[in-house]
Amino acid sequence: MEVCVWRCVLVCVWCVFPVGGYGPKQRAQRSGDIMLGGLFPIHLGVESHDQDLAARPEATECVRFNFRGFRWLQAMVFAVDQINNSTDLLPNVTLGYRIHDTCNTVSKALEATLSFVAQNKIDSLSLDEFCNCSGKVPSTIAVVGATGSSVSTSVANLLGLFYIPQISYGSSSRLLSNRQQFQSFMRTIPSDEQQAVAMAAVIDHFGWNWVIAVASDDDYGRPAVEKFENEMLERDICIDLNELISQYATEAEVQALADRIQNSSARVIAAFATAPDLEPLVRELARRNLTGRVWLASEAWATSSLIARPDYLDVMVGTLGFALRAGPIPGFRDFLRQIRPGPSLVHNEFVREFWEETFNCYLDDQDGATRRERKQEGSEVDGEDEGASLRPRCSGDEDVSSVETPYLDYTHLRISYNVYVAVYAIAHALQEILTCKPGKGLFANNSCADIRRVEAWQVLKQLRHLRFHDSLGELVSFNEGAELHGNYTIMNWHRSPSDNSVEFREVGFHVSANGRGEGKLHIDRTKIIWTGQMTEVPFSNCSDDCDPGTRKGIIDGMPTCCFECTECSDGEYSDHKDASICTKCPSDSWSHGNHTSCFRKEIHFLSWEEPFGVTLAILASLGVMATAFVLALFIKFRDTPIVKAANRELSYLLLISLICCFLSSLIFIGKPKDWTCRLRQPAFGVSFVLCISCILVKTNRVLLVFEAKIPTSVHRKWWGLNLQFLLVFLFTFVQVAICVVWLYNAPPASYENHELDDEVIVVTCHEGSAMALGLLIGYTCLLAAACFLFAFKSRKLPENFTEAKCITFSMLIFFIVWGSFVPAYVSTHGKYVSAVEVIAILASSFSMLACLFFNKVYILLFKPSRNTVEEVRCSTAAHAFKAAARATLRHGSNASRKRSSSPSLSSSSSSKPELEGGSLDRGRVPRVSFEGVSMSTIDRKSPKEGSKP
Repeated sequence: MEVCVWRCVLVCVWCVFPVGGYGPKQRAQRSGDIMLGGLFPIHLGVESHDQDLAARPEATECVRFNFRGFRWLQAMVFAVDQINNSTDLLPNVTLGYRIHDTCNTVSKALEATLSFVAQNKIDSLSLDEFCNCSGKVPSTIAVVGATGSSVSTSVANLLGLFYIPQISYGSSSRLLSNRQQFQSFMRTIPSDEQQAVAMAAVIDHFGWNWVIAVASDDDYGRPAVEKFENEMLERDICIDLNELISQYATEAEVQALADRIQNSSARVIAAFATAPDLEPLVRELARRNLTGRVWLASEAWATSSLIARPDYLDVMVGTLGFALRAGPIPGFRDFLRQIRPGPSLVHNEFVREFWEETFNCYLDDQDGATRRERKQEGSEVDGEDEGASLRPRCSGDEDVSSVETPYLDYTHLRISYNVYVAVYAIAHALQEILTCKPGKGLFANNSCADIRRVEAWQVLKQLRHLRFHDSLGELVSFNEGAELHGNYTIMNWHRSPSDNSVEFREVGFHVSANGRGEGKLHIDRTKIIWTGQMTEVPFSNCSDDCDPGTRKGIIDGMPTCCFECTECSDGEYSDHKDASICTKCPSDSWSHGNHTSCFRKEIHFLSWEEPFGVTLAILASLGVMATAFVLALFIKFRDTPIVKAANRELSYLLLISLICCFLSSLIFIGKPKDWTCRLRQPAFGVSFVLCISCILVKTNRVLLVFEAKIPTSVHRKWWGLNLQFLLVFLFTFVQVAICVVWLYNAPPASYENHELDDEVIVVTCHEGSAMALGLLIGYTCLLAAACFLFAFKSRKLPENFTEAKCITFSMLIFFIVWGSFVPAYVSTHGKYVSAVEVIAILASSFSMLACLFFNKVYILLFKPSRNTVEEVRCSTAAHAFKAAARATLRHGSNASRKRSSSPSLSSSSSSKPELEGGSLDRGRVPRVSFEGVSMSTIDRKSPKEGSKP
């Protein structure tokens, strides 16, 4: 019973003093069925007092009236009035509002927020049964505001405890995107994360890499500049100075910061700050007349009248500002111009101060007299001096449009439009609650909320699921993770030629691709006027740009943006200025001398077009034709004794193999391809083995026949023509087997060699296996060595049969050529590797052709008299005679010790061939007698007489 009594007393007190005891006294308020809260910076700051707590602390006074903030307040009032007059949106439901001044400080904002919370807590007691209170103000179901991010952060922490939705129109700090910490916070302005990306894109667009960053020392500036630093790092752009500023900084701190900016070599200043925080620094720089800097303005001061003043324009002209995209508010212009101090004072207590500040007068009533008395006592209000006490009295009929103030700057409604959208978002959420059908709601069991008794948490739930399109056609959504697109208009500050004021000219825009994307940037450079009325882009780099053909080299102890220009290395190039790295030329290209571009490397190989290749091809062709001529000559004179004595069939095969040797050299000429690389070594190896095999078999056969003491039918059988061809086949088959294994296991292939010369690509053959190539050449040399041994042994046989001396000489040339080939092949590079092998092939082939067939061709063409049977028999008889003499001499030396007399041996020939230049001397057939170790020669007789042993 006692508790009930106290509750009744509390309620009665609340009913007697409904709202006067909650929140700041100055407010804008209108009653309604549903109440909205508002937080706006009607003033830019508070008076600074040194509270030593010697006495009861006094309430701080707000100073410096903010015309733009008052216009934002008017945008909320206009939106509420428009909704109340609408028949489609919230019919039969009236919206009310309570709007407080935050004075751009956290303390004043929290004081106003506590009034919202206290009102809601009183309503949550549900004490209507104890007392019937008339004039009771309903609970605040949503709050529109605040402006600064630091203010909104504090307000959001308090409102979040009671699940009161908050929709900010100007707080862009990326920290406020944390839904876990700020669960009831929403906004109609993009996050600063996108603004930092946009500002970094502009700096990169103009090629600047040496900048100064300035930020407010609050929850707006610090996160924004942190994101900006990350973007700079990704783009290899350096920040020379990174400074935090505040409107409450001391004069010494401001001057020290101005000194650092003045001494910095950077000429671009990116400022993420509010206008009140930045204004002291700008004022100091203007006092110093520190021109030549380019300012990049965040949306918080991009069009601020506090900075865009004529007395600051010498320093700030050429500023590039990132302003939010403007939106249309139909009828808002006329609403702003209809303001009057009389009736408006009932619902909006800020109209009085607005009127006095606009027309520099005072309204004649009790509050106005009190204000004048304070000024006459010497206190300064709104930054005015004592001259303000001399203001005239206001009539109340002054024309607002006759005075130029930021209040009527409705040409580009940006923050005002965000306020307008925030109010309509709340109205759409309430409309969905009003039109909710049972069973389709968002609450427990799909129930709906009662619009007449709606609570803040229910509105918050509905706002989280809200999706509607604003007047620009853009989607507005506050669901989890939703971020509005960062659409920024880039403004350039110009000096008006008429009144020396600031003009904001649109020179471009930046649209984010998505909530956090880099987006699209467009800037019309021809419209930009830079500092000092220049039209060329100012230079703001730590080092001069590097010319094409060079790259930026790191300087120890300096940021990466401070560099020295280093020439690109050979094989690398840079085709633009200020290149960070040199680009490596493609594998088939090389850099020019100035390293600004690459050219195609020359492709080298033993070509058919170059003189050296043509010469080798001509020599090979001559070899083919000469060999073919010899072959045709042998075929024509195939029945003559000298052709028959030279083993006619093997000679044919030998000549054909020589043709193949000459032809195989042609495969080494021309651009190597896989099939030519696989064909040329086997063709060369098999051709040479076939050639040397023919010489070996022919030489060995004659040697065995002449060395045989008694030629029998067995010798004739085994050394017939078939056996000769079989041996040639077997010798050649071994080489073929080597080639087949080689091609199967490690086939040669063509490849481009880039290592021999930087500017040349050598197209050559990779042999696949050096061991296989060594076996191929080694086996050929082995047969040549055997052939040399047999030729040397048969050097005294009849020359018409084997030309042993010529064969020996040809084999010596062969060994000299291929012995020199190995070191030459190893030490030679490029296309001359193939040339060395071609020369070796041609030299070997020409030596064998000349040594084996020159004397026979000479006889066939020029000495046909020597191409007779008699000549062949004479040579045979002479050899038989010498052989018998040697044999008898060996046996006679052994028999002389056994008998005193020895038989005589004579030999003769049945005919005597003609020799070159005439006949043999007439005489007898030579006879040799062996007696002991003595030897006598029988006198020669006339061929007609004849003689026999």
